[in-house]
Amino acid sequence: MVGYVELVKRARQLAASGQRKILGIAGAPGAGKGTVAERVLRELGGSAVLVPMDGFHLANAQLRRLGRADRKGAPDTFDAAGYVALLRRIRECGPDSVYAPEFRREIEESYAGAIPIEPGVPLVITEGNYLLLDMPPWSAVRDLLDEAWFLAPDDDVRVQRLIARHISYGRTPDEAEEWVYRSDERNAAVVAASRERADLVVVGDPQ
Repeated sequence: MVGYVELVKRARQLAASGQRKILGIAGAPGAGKGTVAERVLRELGGSAVLVPMDGFHLANAQLRRLGRADRKGAPDTFDAAGYVALLRRIRECGPDSVYAPEFRREIEESYAGAIPIEPGVPLVITEGNYLLLDMPPWSAVRDLLDEAWFLAPDDDVRVQRLIARHISYGRTPDEAEEWVYRSDERNAAVVAASRERADLVVVGDPQ
């Protein structure tokens, strides 16, 4: 089983390469991507910055306009082309700061320009469900990542985490369970097919 010691070691090697690198952490909803990314980020300190894919959620008003509000979180409910464009700017590592949006779960919306990526930061960590999808425009993401990890925890544990998360943000237990099995698990099946494109598959929760 891959643990945090190895994950941090791999991230440090990327950060010490002398060039701007991008590390991608992918996996199904509830896989623990944010938890792993935050843990690695804390260990690397000022050598890394975290830019979650979730900042590119389409606004709720746009989802309603497009008729997609009832499946928020699916691949076509994100500005995937905008995410790809941001990763390209990050890779260029010009002399100026780059700003990324941040998704706020408490309001289910994103704030533009909330995450600064300073030119001197050697490693950018990005995490999200669809980093390894082999369908445009998502398919462009993989080539922009220097290393990609895929998190594969126990599915029963993952689903229970998802239900608890939805409850914590205001859904009733019945509503949370309905959303997870109707929407999140449909997205999880899409994500599972991208596992083979990762450099490292982390089976189970890292210790």
